[in-house]
Amino acid sequence: MIVERYQNLQGELRTNEPLAKHTSWRVGGLAQQFYRPENVQDLAVFLSQLPESEPLMWLGLGSNLLVRDGGFAGTVISTSGTLKTLDIESQTVTAEVGVYCAKLARRIAKSGLTGAAFLAGIPGTLGGALAMNAGAHQAEIWQFVSEVTTVDRAGTIRVRKPEDFKVSYRHVELPEGEWFATATLNFPIGDAEQELEQIKQLLKRRNASQPANQACAGSVFRNPEGDFAGRLIESANLKGLNIGGARVSEKHANFIVNDGTATASDIEALITLVQQKIVQIHGVSLVPEVHIVGEIV
Repeated sequence: MIVERYQNLQGELRTNEPLAKHTSWRVGGLAQQFYRPENVQDLAVFLSQLPESEPLMWLGLGSNLLVRDGGFAGTVISTSGTLKTLDIESQTVTAEVGVYCAKLARRIAKSGLTGAAFLAGIPGTLGGALAMNAGAHQAEIWQFVSEVTTVDRAGTIRVRKPEDFKVSYRHVELPEGEWFATATLNFPIGDAEQELEQIKQLLKRRNASQPANQACAGSVFRNPEGDFAGRLIESANLKGLNIGGARVSEKHANFIVNDGTATASDIEALITLVQQKIVQIHGVSLVPEVHIVGEIV
């Protein structure tokens, strides 16, 4: 069996794990191997035993991700429900990559710090937020990062500074073969009550304007410079456009929802169709914000 090659693991190792159970779109085929580490050291031990040629994918809450119906022919490392240590001392926040962004925002606010409210509306974990430089409301997470630790395929843990990374809009370039494990962030002192109220209002606006109660993956396309993807899609009258069980949300045009019957192929085909129509109508090439991975059936 594939699991017999590993030793001294503390986490949970599965084979042929359905990824539809772990993605917010509720689609996706099987992961050949699926590991949920107990802690960062256990993660390093597991990685050190992976064959160098093994394809590897990291998975938090499964938002901002489309896994194709053929699944992932490699190893998926899940940080959802694990790697969730969070410490706040003075103005310094230290968190592991499995911490939910919404939880991080609330804890920071309750600690009397300001600037993290935007994280409450990001449907994912800190690891995903770091990897894509998540942001909203004119704020991005890398504005607050002072230090991160990474882990590589050999299980080596390193401490790195922001200048070690190329950070841009919704994209961060890591040194090849390294992944985020923890982050240290610094926030200015603020008013806890005011910050918590800001989070409350932010979530209220999000729930009013986005399909929060439907299976979706967050914003599908990046905003083109000087414009909004949602505005372009809505003005092209594409709200409600569907392929199979995948549909452009009537609530927010930059969201694609799964009505419960969609396949990953339906969603990917609809993404492509929207791109084609926006080029035809507006002459703008929309770039997907969601990551598309896996095998086509």
